[in-house]
Amino acid sequence: MSDLTFARVVADPADALSLALDRELTGYAVFTPQDALLFDEDGAGVVAFDDGVPTHVEHTGTGRGGASALADFAAPGPLRVECYAGEDGPVPRTERCSVAPDTPAARLAGDDALAERTREAADVDAPTDDVDAVEAFLADEQKVEAIRERAREEAAERAEEWGFEEFADE
Repeated sequence: MSDLTFARVVADPADALSLALDRELTGYAVFTPQDALLFDEDGAGVVAFDDGVPTHVEHTGTGRGGASALADFAAPGPLRVECYAGEDGPVPRTERCSVAPDTPAARLAGDDALAERTREAADVDAPTDDVDAVEAFLADEQKVEAIRERAREEAAERAEEWGFEEFADE
């Protein structure tokens, strides 16, 4: 049985990763991106922790695991994060879902200092050279196009707000 220890919307995934590290969480965190919250899109990222150090990742929508799963929920905007303490969790503790300790901080949060803190807590010396998450994200043309479309919509809305409608279609 897992106990909910933290639940809120955060602007930066580093906040939740840092909290898990500071509290030495053994359990898991569910990261639900803004798109899933607002548009009822499928999937959330689930990160398993041992003593605050990320060990395994899986995306519930795509079923991908490991570093490539991070690309599935690495989107701009706020995330709803729920952290659970306990030995059991939904992430399979398999090689397919395993990640280097610093990968979520580096790839999901883009926080080098947090990645370094995580490596120290895990007693890992060198940074990982894992680019699978970035490659997987860039290879997902639908996800890239969805981000482009969202950016276009937001730019058009801002142009209208600021009185630049005539330039919005150029």
